[in-house]
Amino acid sequence: MRNQNRLEYIKRILHKTFVIFFGILLISVTACSSSEPDAPTGESELPQIPTEPEVPEISDEELLNFTQQETFKYFWDYAEVNSGAARERFHPNEPSNDPNTVSIGGTGFGLMALLVGVERGFITRSESVARIDQILSFLASADRFHGAWPHWLNGTNGNVRPFSEMDNGGDLVETAFLAQGLICIKEYFKNGDDAEKTLANKADALWKGVEWNWYTQGQNSLYWHWSPNFGFDINLELKGYNEVMITYVMAAASPDYAIEKEVYTNGWASNGSITDLTSAYNIPLVVDHAGNSPKGGPLFWAHYSYLGLNPKSLNDDFVNYWDAAVNHSKINYLYCVDNPKNYMDYGENCWGLTASYSRNTNGSIGYNAHSPSNDLGVISPTAAISSMPYTPEESLKALRYFYQNKDKLLGPAGFYDAFSPQNNFWVAEAYLAIDQGPEIVMIENYRTGLLWKLFMQNEDVQNGLNKLGFSYEQ
Repeated sequence: MRNQNRLEYIKRILHKTFVIFFGILLISVTACSSSEPDAPTGESELPQIPTEPEVPEISDEELLNFTQQETFKYFWDYAEVNSGAARERFHPNEPSNDPNTVSIGGTGFGLMALLVGVERGFITRSESVARIDQILSFLASADRFHGAWPHWLNGTNGNVRPFSEMDNGGDLVETAFLAQGLICIKEYFKNGDDAEKTLANKADALWKGVEWNWYTQGQNSLYWHWSPNFGFDINLELKGYNEVMITYVMAAASPDYAIEKEVYTNGWASNGSITDLTSAYNIPLVVDHAGNSPKGGPLFWAHYSYLGLNPKSLNDDFVNYWDAAVNHSKINYLYCVDNPKNYMDYGENCWGLTASYSRNTNGSIGYNAHSPSNDLGVISPTAAISSMPYTPEESLKALRYFYQNKDKLLGPAGFYDAFSPQNNFWVAEAYLAIDQGPEIVMIENYRTGLLWKLFMQNEDVQNGLNKLGFSYEQ
């Protein structure tokens, strides 16, 4: 018994000694670590297993706010410096690339974006008035051709910049995109203070100066181009279904240069041949997507004419245009989910085929009108984002995918124009005005209907729609 007690006593002494020794050792190591920066820290120096980058949680509303605010920078921070209008393109890594070419259609989209900027608090109302007045003054002094602006202008002097050899005069479609924005400006500011009323009147007078009916050549159709050197030699008739419907609506709405209904019926609607009874993925196409496959054309056809013109409940004698736009977007989405070419990442979260910058076969940047019949493995963020009113659930999934890959896809003026996961996640680190504009505008139409309300409340627009026999939602 005495021996057993002795053993227990020795064990306790040894344990206490070990604790004291370990404590001294720990203090020494800590002191060494704090006084010698390169000393071991006790942490594993084995290589870490790679993990997916963590993306902060963000609500749908926060994501929509973020996307609109970042995209707004294209039209505010990176506008053409002399005119304040929208640059045709912006390449952040090559700022000297075409800095003074103004896009007429893009400027129309940009005017609408400036109104969103006011409503969302990105800029003040007075700041918007100053910038818009700068733009309208530039447009008032710029080259026009029977009232129509050209596709491009030189922002330093307002002179036409040829879009192609014979396209150095009036572009009626780009002019219609601009007019859509001018009407929204008129409606937004018409009941404001004296400066705002003056701005509204200036915008109203500009679009009303377009000689829409002159662009018929005396026929029952509208034609896209006229040049002082080549006349109507391009001879491109405006027939649907594509992006040009707004041109006929503006032409019918004109108080002084209006077209008759027969021009619309024969031109845009092809006397009823605009319709299509076929389906894709069990969804009716509704309209004949001219020159494209049975799965629809590039998605900008569902965007450009409907930034101001509200397609909800919009019907003429032949077509329900809401169904046409919604079905077009759904078919484009389902094609990417189906992914018949087995491109990497295509699916529910990564979709959207439209005209945009593209990847050439040698890896350089080019341009292409992507669609199911022309699928090059290039996704354009504007396609899904601008379809937000038509496919909100699908578009939000795509927007989250873009946001989750923002380290690659997000630049100084929003999400870049195009990318290809198939090609080592190639990205076109560049922007186009006509792609950025629909994103911010159509998100706002999805959220509040702002631009739809402004455009559809205009008396001239309503007169034009009534003349063409439309039913519509005010």
